[in-house]
Amino acid sequence: MRALSIRQPYAELILRGIKKIEYRSRRTRIIGERFYIYASKGTGQLAIGTGAESALTPALSQREREQLPTGVIVGSAVIARCEANNDHHEWHLSDVKRLKRPRKPKRMPQPVWFTPF
Repeated sequence: MRALSIRQPYAELILRGIKKIEYRSRRTRIIGERFYIYASKGTGQLAIGTGAESALTPALSQREREQLPTGVIVGSAVIARCEANNDHHEWHLSDVKRLKRPRKPKRMPQPVWFTPF
């Protein structure tokens, strides 16, 4: 099974069911296939202002963000569909499941898709 690298806190928001769309610059053909969610070591900033991502800002406190796991696989999901939207693609996620315990990948994580085990 493949893994997709997603920065924290976005990986956590996906696991909580708050973020249901992953925005990417490219489309994907991995529709209907389960994949792991890898919480990358780098962190992202929650958007402040207007747009789809700004609605997520109050979902996690600063303390919660600091305690989120990074560098591990935290769950899995399925891409239900992929839609082009101006300069980006929307990967609509479904059937999201959190792992009971995060797992460290045995293979080197990559910026997008990689095989962790």
